[in-house]
Amino acid sequence: MSAAALLPPFPNSGAALIASPDSALRQQVLHRLNGRCRPVQQALGGADTLAKLETRDWQVLFLDRRLPDLDAEELLATIRRRFPGIQVVLLDSDQPNADQDDGPAAPEPDLAPFTLRSCPENPATAAAKPLPGMIGASEAMQGVYRMVRLVAARSTTVLIAGPTGTGKELVARALHSLSPRAAKPFVVVNCAAIPEALLESELFGFTRGAFTGAVQSQIGRIPAANGGTLFLDEVSELPLGMQAKLLRFLEQKEVQRLGTCEVTHVDVRVLAASNVDLSERALRGEFRQDLFYRLTAFPIELPALAGRRSDIVPLAEHFLACMSAALEIPTPHLSEEAVRILEAHPWRGNVRELQHVMERASILAGDADTIDAPHLYFCYAPRDASRIAS
Repeated sequence: MSAAALLPPFPNSGAALIASPDSALRQQVLHRLNGRCRPVQQALGGADTLAKLETRDWQVLFLDRRLPDLDAEELLATIRRRFPGIQVVLLDSDQPNADQDDGPAAPEPDLAPFTLRSCPENPATAAAKPLPGMIGASEAMQGVYRMVRLVAARSTTVLIAGPTGTGKELVARALHSLSPRAAKPFVVVNCAAIPEALLESELFGFTRGAFTGAVQSQIGRIPAANGGTLFLDEVSELPLGMQAKLLRFLEQKEVQRLGTCEVTHVDVRVLAASNVDLSERALRGEFRQDLFYRLTAFPIELPALAGRRSDIVPLAEHFLACMSAALEIPTPHLSEEAVRILEAHPWRGNVRELQHVMERASILAGDADTIDAPHLYFCYAPRDASRIAS
């Protein structure tokens, strides 16, 4: 059978895009096309594929299931929504090690490990894989996982919104670890924890003698994140004056340390998090609207735990397993009554509250192999104090 015969039917003309990190596989597809499509371009990963798909009307996309940055099934669902007219051909490879660059051309592999087949026109969306360090397979969280993987490979500014205790820093760390900046610094700034008088020097740095007590120069948090990611937690708490300075940095990517006129260019990706509605604060004049629009280039909203109840028990079991592993003891299991109580609780403190409840339960259970209802103790906020006696 000829190489061309191995390809599924598709138009013999039009633009084709080949998306794979494996240079040998890309060359093999080019060889099989044998001039049937023009022009032909190549992409090395999922984010690169999406960027190239925006540039022209493509007839066919050859998509490798093994991508270095995005899940192929999630990318496929996105392509079906945004580019419904393109024909997609999935490349299935059983080879465990694919080239990750366009270095010296490798010998063309045996045709046997590779098969080409058309993708169904309306594929069922596969479950999204949880992010590093995160637990949960609910529909709400799968949407978060997909959004994170789609934007991780870019330098786009991301605002992570959601109630306290929903895991905003975990999402920020996942964005960093899945990005090309993963080997560079991940610097966290809690905007609510630093006194206003110290914020500018903490963020931008200062030279010796810049102010009283500045006995030696110090690099700021922003320059410390050069090449990597800066995570601004509780960004809503930034004073208005500091918001103007942050906006200038986002626009110019330059910092000026206190006590010097020297301006330094830095390459930093900015992620921000807020547990309040920044748009409402901007409308009230409590947050700069221009900064709000800068930070919300790509917003990701995290659901409250009460909105993802199918994740409660898996999270509880995960916390128990982690605590037991640290103590080198067997992991207790949850009784049916304990599961019922956990699933019915309002979880106003979200995932963080669940973690603390399971830690208390583990302590109260002692050597027991089961977490039961008497081991579950909930701390209520003052407005809920009447429930303690119920």
